[in-house]
Amino acid sequence: MRIMGIDFGTKRVGIAVSDELLLIAHGMTSLNRKDLKSDMEEIARLAQANGVEEIIVGLPLNMDGTYSAKTKEAIEFIDQLSKVVTVPVKTWDERLTSMQAERVLLEADMSRAKRKKLTDKLAAQIILQSYIDSKKTKG
Repeated sequence: MRIMGIDFGTKRVGIAVSDELLLIAHGMTSLNRKDLKSDMEEIARLAQANGVEEIIVGLPLNMDGTYSAKTKEAIEFIDQLSKVVTVPVKTWDERLTSMQAERVLLEADMSRAKRKKLTDKLAAQIILQSYIDSKKTKG
């Protein structure tokens, strides 16, 4: 079984996938957003090609847990994705994951251009890894 993690963004969508044993999340790619239909088709194609059985999408909440305009955009994205894929699509609190990814890349002394390319993919990896880790503690 594999799980896909998605870091939703209006310009890019970061994608990560787990290993089959659900131990480690691996950053896969960052998709530059085109249009909703193309974006959904590409995500569905990647999910099928990688044998994904569940998709986790980061839900960008405010620090106090309330919804923002970005949260509502993410929910619309999730609703559309749910119509295109045949696997369950769930949400996961993603507060601060993009900042955490940016900090990791800064500490690695990466250039701004490289960070821009990798931040979304790494954020998706962080979202997915935290979800995987939460399943281990419950199991």
